[in-house]
Amino acid sequence: MKLSARLQKHERPRERLLRHGAAALQDAELLAVALRTGIPGLHVVELCNQLLRQFGGLRGLLGATPEELMAVPGLGAAKACMLAGLLELARRAIEEELPRISSLDHPLQVKQYCKLALGHRRVEHCIALYLDNQLRLIATGELARGTLSQASVYPREVVREALRHHAAALIVAHNHPSGVAEPSAADHGFTQHLKKALALVDIKLVDHLIIAGDAVVSMAERGSL
Repeated sequence: MKLSARLQKHERPRERLLRHGAAALQDAELLAVALRTGIPGLHVVELCNQLLRQFGGLRGLLGATPEELMAVPGLGAAKACMLAGLLELARRAIEEELPRISSLDHPLQVKQYCKLALGHRRVEHCIALYLDNQLRLIATGELARGTLSQASVYPREVVREALRHHAAALIVAHNHPSGVAEPSAADHGFTQHLKKALALVDIKLVDHLIIAGDAVVSMAERGSL
């Protein structure tokens, strides 16, 4: 008998989703729908609960690398790749909408995209959103990834990439793995330096977003631009 049969049919995540909808399922149950089967000694929901505990919740689990996931005994490459792909699918779903909207008219959607891209990362990353003259997304790109405490971003490289994309404006965002979203003195200095460099080629810096988990600080909203 399969281990998944230890759950009564009405308790199985797939059946519960069909009866009640995805919103009614807990995190472990939704993950179980994706993973489908457990591993020797654990049915699939038990496995998902164990993974959530081990990685510190859903954000930590979805932010884990395939190598970190495959280090879990019995998990295997197929399940590791499935989990690693879930976050990327969510990020791309939001990214599809960004070219159709103005970032100023829909700032929450931009923030949500940046949270999905950066909020789970344990190493500092900096990205740019290149915008047209109506502030709609042209492209996104990674500017740097650094140590746990800093990332090196050179304004001249940002300007070069913005010109390559024929951008009229851009938003930069980076994460604070410390979990504190408050901009540092270095963040303020970089923002002003980048703003001046972009202004020389008539490109507007719309915002600099600081991401820490679910927290997002907009330096434009703070009046720091």
